[in-house]
Amino acid sequence: MSYTFTRTIDGSFEDVDARTRAALADHGFGVLTEIDVAATMKKKLDREMPAYRILGACNPGMAWQAIELEPCIGAMLPCNVILRQTDTGVEVSAVDPAASMQAVDNDALPAVTAQVGEMLKKALDAI
Repeated sequence: MSYTFTRTIDGSFEDVDARTRAALADHGFGVLTEIDVAATMKKKLDREMPAYRILGACNPGMAWQAIELEPCIGAMLPCNVILRQTDTGVEVSAVDPAASMQAVDNDALPAVTAQVGEMLKKALDAI
């Protein structure tokens, strides 16, 4: 089982970032966190790398459902979406919630994670 939904998009990194944020918003997700991995690696390790950004995306309604079912699930939230510059374009990958939450022993949770996964796939398809 793959642990991400991924597609590569032609365009500038910043354009794909803006399109990704818009697609996430159109599908009910807000971006709660942002980590510029390339800048962090440069600052902490003095290492250069292509553009790489992690967006912490959250759909509040789905997060609420998950927390009601499994109060400690917040340790697994938000859903990370990465953008990384490659030789062929900007790769956008979203975590597959079903894969990332397999370790959680709660029979009610897969229905929620499947729904979130479908929403993330639709957002990626809309970029």
